[in-house]
Amino acid sequence: MKKVLVWLSGWVDSAVTAYLLKEAGYDVTAWFMINYLAPEWEYCPTKEDLEVAKEVAAYLNIPFFTFDYRETYAEKVLWYMYEWYKKGITPNPDIMCNSEVKFKVFLDEALEHGFDMIATGHYARIEEDEKWIFHLKKWVDETKDQSYFLAGLNQSQLSKALFPVWNMEKSKVREIALKAWLPNATRKDSQGICFVWKVDMVKFLEKKIDPKPWIVKDTSWKILWEHNWVFYYTIGQRKWLDIWWQAEPIFVVKKDIINNEIIVWTSSDLKLFDDKLYLNEIHFLADKYYMFPLIAKAKIRYRQVDQDCIIYRENSKFRVEFAEKQRAIASWQICAIYLRDELIISWVIN
Repeated sequence: MKKVLVWLSGWVDSAVTAYLLKEAGYDVTAWFMINYLAPEWEYCPTKEDLEVAKEVAAYLNIPFFTFDYRETYAEKVLWYMYEWYKKGITPNPDIMCNSEVKFKVFLDEALEHGFDMIATGHYARIEEDEKWIFHLKKWVDETKDQSYFLAGLNQSQLSKALFPVWNMEKSKVREIALKAWLPNATRKDSQGICFVWKVDMVKFLEKKIDPKPWIVKDTSWKILWEHNWVFYYTIGQRKWLDIWWQAEPIFVVKKDIINNEIIVWTSSDLKLFDDKLYLNEIHFLADKYYMFPLIAKAKIRYRQVDQDCIIYRENSKFRVEFAEKQRAIASWQICAIYLRDELIISWVIN
């Protein structure tokens, strides 16, 4: 009977994960990870999630522990967020949190405490082949598949992780939660980026980054506006630009960090589209012996439909060429490469 430590987040997916493992005969213990606590005068979703997780663990009659990783999270995720936003780069904290905290720092601690594996409610699946190689594959419902957020995991991490809801659509997960009378069965899904899904991002970043004026220009270099929070925007973004007098919706086309300028224009602007991107190096999740050029599919953002591409190796760099031009390729976001339903390669976009 394997000892499994379940990440009980307070959401229905992890609650069903714990329930299914207990029903299957595993020795289940629940843990809640405290990554961030807002000051008393701010709303803090962590406190609400913690109370819900406690209710679920008590209902399932399984041991419950909290792990305070605020210092670790600040070092490995928050510092990275602040520094990249300062440079005008939009980071991806979900991927950093998974690869550096949940499936690294915490996994190591779980193994040290005698647990065989950890389990989460992630919507993805892990399959082991006859050579004891672990493969990360998409969830049964590709519209909610979370394999993209797990793109930084390695073989050691994959071998010690369980995703019990991997073969169920979300409606089935809800159905199980309702039939089992789980306390959070009807709780609405998190929309979130890691811990900050209900946090005002501007206020959050203001704690470490002083706002400064940026000039907003169109692609003919006409000045349209001045904005204090342009570094928060990413390529292709429309929301919060506050340029309401334009006839058509406008989007971020380019950011000039040195000159504190942002270039914007309509969605049809050619500067928003490109058919290639570059990766300085790549991370192999399983097999390292692919032949290049490699015909595959790729995502440059979460929930993007897989795009046909060919990956070329150019000395130590890699070029990804798409069959169709891609909108808003953003530097330092993650490019995830798939063969059929398996995530095989990932790295940050140059």
